[in-house]
Amino acid sequence: MQNTNSIEFAGWRCRYGKRGSNLPTAKQVTVLAGLASGMTQKEIARKRGISPSTVKSTAEAMYCRLRAVRATDAVSKAIRRGWIAPLVLVLLISDMHHQAYRVRQPNRSRETTTFVRIARKFEGVIV
Repeated sequence: MQNTNSIEFAGWRCRYGKRGSNLPTAKQVTVLAGLASGMTQKEIARKRGISPSTVKSTAEAMYCRLRAVRATDAVSKAIRRGWIAPLVLVLLISDMHHQAYRVRQPNRSRETTTFVRIARKFEGVIV
């Protein structure tokens, strides 16, 4: 019987075990959760209070352990193994307030503004 613990990091519930078990360590699983939430390695390092190179080496070790090529592959394999899982409650609350599908407003470019000004000039001239 394994001694499993769980922690929450970056909106993900993470299961971890002791070193040498089938589960990743707490440090490894928090790096995976940070990658799953879309954080960069520098952001993960800043939030955990460790060096970015430590995060990089931990991520690379997890890629090797999971036989993954990149972060998205490692995250999907970690989810399949049950190491990390999204906190469903957070997703439901954000969806109730319609924040999960926020639409970014388009920026007005200089060309659009110039075209509008030219059109307004011609509207005044043509009668």
